[in-house]
Amino acid sequence: MRVVQATRFGGPEVLVPGEVPDPVAGPGQAMVDVSVAGVTFVETQIRRGVDKWHGRPALPYVPGGTVAGRVSSVGEGVDPSWSGRRVIADLGETGGFAERAVAIVENLIPVPEGLGLSEATALHTDGSTALGLVEGARILPGEWVLVEAAGGGVGTLLVQLARAAGARVVGAARGARKLDLVRDLGADAVVDYSDPDWAEQVRETTGGAGPDVVFDGVGGEIGQAAFQVAADGGRFSVHGASSGEATVIDPAQARRRGVEVIGIEQLFGFGPKMRGWAEQVMSEAAAGRIRPVIGQTFPLERAADAHAAIESRGALGKTLLLI
Repeated sequence: MRVVQATRFGGPEVLVPGEVPDPVAGPGQAMVDVSVAGVTFVETQIRRGVDKWHGRPALPYVPGGTVAGRVSSVGEGVDPSWSGRRVIADLGETGGFAERAVAIVENLIPVPEGLGLSEATALHTDGSTALGLVEGARILPGEWVLVEAAGGGVGTLLVQLARAAGARVVGAARGARKLDLVRDLGADAVVDYSDPDWAEQVRETTGGAGPDVVFDGVGGEIGQAAFQVAADGGRFSVHGASSGEATVIDPAQARRRGVEVIGIEQLFGFGPKMRGWAEQVMSEAAAGRIRPVIGQTFPLERAADAHAAIESRGALGKTLLLI
């Protein structure tokens, strides 16, 4: 079968198309004929060998942790009714950039009628993460919410979910294309990181008090500026560091201002709830209440281009590989 492998750790160029023998579904497993594979920023960091939260895969390895397709066969002990069903499969961290993938049957989620496989893939990890973040931030109607990286896969969903919770949303992103998208998704205001006074614009938009909730997926200087502008008594929720550096927060300042910092560690507690959140967000999308944003797609052989697009910060919404 066709695959893309990382032959060493480094830039996107280390992703090389090739062929390997077909996998076989073992006991408790199912084989999925892959139609779509998700691509994430974390996977680009694993490929570079710089990710701080996941172990390094043994080389060579096939990237990709989430795929969608149809179950073509099942292993011993698996209900045969899975065969032929459209599913999302959670593979962990590797194995998705391939024509076929093997998954533990407990990690399969049926895709509801009315939802395409591409849309389901765009929602699976990013949507369940966004739901978990919104739940943890305890958004109240009428509160101001600042979403960093609002034009990305998680950010576009956070904007919609925060609005659905009754919040007023400020979306922060870089460039007119992303700002237009965020506005179209329902944000009450948008700000561009490129403006030196972007944080002050956030403060002014929120009536001088700052946002009650900040979703920090960028870190670095942007995350620090967002923390400084957060409202006293608010919540600062961390879920990423796409800048390459986590936001450095002074605990004494946070206590003095009454800002609750919900650290990136929250993500490690999401595991038991991810399946339910994924099912919920896919149902919402199938009913038309949430819109997954698929900004760009690439054929399998151009996986390197997909990684490069994400790392360039120019990608809109979710990036997918079509197998």
